Amino acid sequence: MRSIKNIIIFFLILFVLGILLTFWANHTIEYATEDYVTSSINKLPNEKVGLVLGTSKSLKNGNKNPYFFYRIEAAEELFKSGKIDYIIVSGDNSSQYYNEPEDMQTELIARGIPKTKIFLDFAGLRTLDSVVRAKEIFGQNSYLIISQRFHNERAVFLAQKKGIEAYGYNAKDVNKKAGFKTNLREYFARVKVFWDLFFGVDPKFSGSKVVIPN
Repeated sequence: MRSIKNIIIFFLILFVLGILLTFWANHTIEYATEDYVTSSINKLPNEKVGLVLGTSKSLKNGNKNPYFFYRIEAAEELFKSGKIDYIIVSGDNSSQYYNEPEDMQTELIARGIPKTKIFLDFAGLRTLDSVVRAKEIFGQNSYLIISQRFHNERAVFLAQKKGIEAYGYNAKDVNKKAGFKTNLREYFARVKVFWDLFFGVDPKFSGSKVVIPN
């Protein structure tokens, strides 16, 4: 009986520590990035490049994914306002039937963004990969990140830790009910940030350098 009781106590302690770690990770990231993410274009510096973080164009039920289209709208706003000159669309291209960068490029072109102003990163499998590859592959030490606020905070924090000067432009978010699962996953994704930083995790893929014109 005593051994069972000790096991229960041990797992309760781990559970409490896990909760405390999750809250600490979220607070740390929010505090560190509060002056670097915004929904106001006027508060952003002009940058050569905007980095759009990928997500699927469609939901599992076949409906349009609002996260995707709100990010496209935000990228369009930045480009047409003159805040950025080029756009990197970074996402998953894990199979011939799933290609986030090409989907984003197609939507941007349909909104009047010249194809020559769009660069595709097919190896943005994770936020970490997209952020680091924008520097290591595309040669950008500073840029604007385009996603929803919760995502921008994590991406900007990662950029800061990788020696990148990044600001986040917050695309419109979805309502709390529709975004509940995504926001819940984000809490744990922020814990993973510190795991990756501690162990020096790098992007899964490297590649040849891509030159973005001046």
